Amino acid sequence: MLRNARPISRLRGARKDFEDCPLAAQIEMARALTILAEGRMPDIAKPLTGFGSGVMALALKHRGDAFWVVYALQIGDDIWVVNAFQKKSKSGIKMPKHDIDLIGERPRRLKETLK
Repeated sequence: MLRNARPISRLRGARKDFEDCPLAAQIEMARALTILAEGRMPDIAKPLTGFGSGVMALALKHRGDAFWVVYALQIGDDIWVVNAFQKKSKSGIKMPKHDIDLIGERPRRLKETLK
């Protein structure tokens, strides 16, 4: 049982994207989110630059693929999952533009909604 844990909330689109990941990857990401909720930092967490303070990512390598969950720590009391995706870069480590746009847009819309 989690004590003094922050709630984990997911935007509808992020929930669907998360559920599209393989089950084993979902389980590992859920474990990492639980560690975050308990106030600790999982090994697979990293800050994302260019999206504002408190926007972080979990980056998981699973069976040769890379799966990411992007979350925001500084929106209310919850840890907000704002995007989840399998990274399929055709140009090295660069993140796809579509995902960059979602990561920039979703936290901003969420903050406006929660005001």
